[in-house]
Amino acid sequence: MPEKLSQEIITAAIAGFEEQKERIDSKIAELRNMLDHRHAAAEVPKRKRKISAASRRRMALAQKKRWASIKGRSQAISSARSEPPKRRISEEGLKRIIAATKKRWAIKRAEEAKAKRAAAKKTRARNAALKAA
Repeated sequence: MPEKLSQEIITAAIAGFEEQKERIDSKIAELRNMLDHRHAAAEVPKRKRKISAASRRRMALAQKKRWASIKGRSQAISSARSEPPKRRISEEGLKRIIAATKKRWAIKRAEEAKAKRAAAKKTRARNAALKAA
């Protein structure tokens, strides 16, 4: 059994733990202070430049001029370059494609039917073996 602790030992233990608690609290306070300083430095708002109305007007006019030159140039380029007409498939070519597609699908359906018949045959054989046993 554990020995009974005397009043003096308990008082000394309490004092020691309180001292540890104070040291831990001071360390936590230091860390929080460091954290607050970092946030304060990061949250400094940046000042926006003020641009006068006259400057904004000049900028808008310059941008409109740039867009006008780009649009004018693109219209001149598109009108100078005429694209060839789109190619169309002939009726004969279309019929050949349709026939080939139908042939492929017929082969695919025949393979599926063959596989289905083989599976049914296997099932019938298994059922017959189970009945015989």
